[in-house]
Amino acid sequence: MLNSKLFHKASTVLLIIHVLLLVGFPSNNLSGDDAFEVIPINGGAVGPESFDFNPVDGSGPYTGVSDGRIVKFIQSEGRWTDFGFTSPYRESCGGPAMEDKCGRPLGLKFHKSRGVLYVADAYFGLLELGPNGGLATSLVSKVQGLPLKFTNGLDIDYTNGFIYFTDSSQRYTRRDHMLVTLTAEQKGSLLKYDFESKEVTVVLHNLTFPNGVALSKDGNFLLVTETTNCRILRFWLKTPKAGTLEVFADLPGYPDNIKINENGEFWVAMYSRKREILSWVHSKPWIVNILSKLPFVIVRVTSYIIAKLESEGLAAKLGVDGEILKILEDVNGKTWKYASEVMERDGYIWIGSVENPFAVKMKIQE
Repeated sequence: MLNSKLFHKASTVLLIIHVLLLVGFPSNNLSGDDAFEVIPINGGAVGPESFDFNPVDGSGPYTGVSDGRIVKFIQSEGRWTDFGFTSPYRESCGGPAMEDKCGRPLGLKFHKSRGVLYVADAYFGLLELGPNGGLATSLVSKVQGLPLKFTNGLDIDYTNGFIYFTDSSQRYTRRDHMLVTLTAEQKGSLLKYDFESKEVTVVLHNLTFPNGVALSKDGNFLLVTETTNCRILRFWLKTPKAGTLEVFADLPGYPDNIKINENGEFWVAMYSRKREILSWVHSKPWIVNILSKLPFVIVRVTSYIIAKLESEGLAAKLGVDGEILKILEDVNGKTWKYASEVMERDGYIWIGSVENPFAVKMKIQE
């Protein structure tokens, strides 16, 4: 049980955070009026977190939702249909309380020629679904003898036969992702799965909430978003810089997934604009210590309140050197908010969210 002294300190800290999180940043790039289509998720689920189209037949997009399903959008009918699921457990699925049983698919990517869909499930690790869907098969659930705690984003290096994916935390699950941010935990990893040997290698460790992953068009480098630090890291795979890590871009918000377009540019989705109060919290070890000891239920309530206070849509398109080419923003969240991914295809962008019960399809305005 939380003692009264700790509870009083915790309550004070959380109250301060709630009040100060109301203070945001001014916006000068409103894009909420662009032509858009809101596409509801069926079956009572929410959170179309990531997208991909099947490169073999062009179908899709496909996305993972909160009840553990992978759903496919049927363009001609304007609706979603079930394609597969990440867990055989299907009772009472849908809410955060059942994620560890029902699964929570996050990042996903098709193999370009096999029609196989690879999925990063937050609780069950790296999975694959065959061309006909159904129940996913496990590829990786442990690394170096330890279970994956929070599998998140992924991308595929087709040339060398690797899947790069992230494990966002060694302590907290996706359900308690707010604690990863509040405590600035630095125990995340970038991992590599070898198709041929089926072995997993730790590429980078001690990352601060590693999230989305994207390989450059020429395969020279890999990008990894760090949600807590509001930045993107670049890990060089080739060139004389191979094996080195550097900051690719500092961002105005908390990044989730990052996706490359046909031009080799990168779309990064952000949950919300950066809140300087979190930097202040991270600079006070005693506050971080208190937060790390709080019962998860208190943090979950805090996360819910914060989510309701923050209601804005934010994404950015970046060049190959990390320069911001465009800001896409819905300041008041009237159309979209809590963005988890932006995927560009055929003159449109698909906007996902881990919170919303719909996906947004928006025509690109040059």
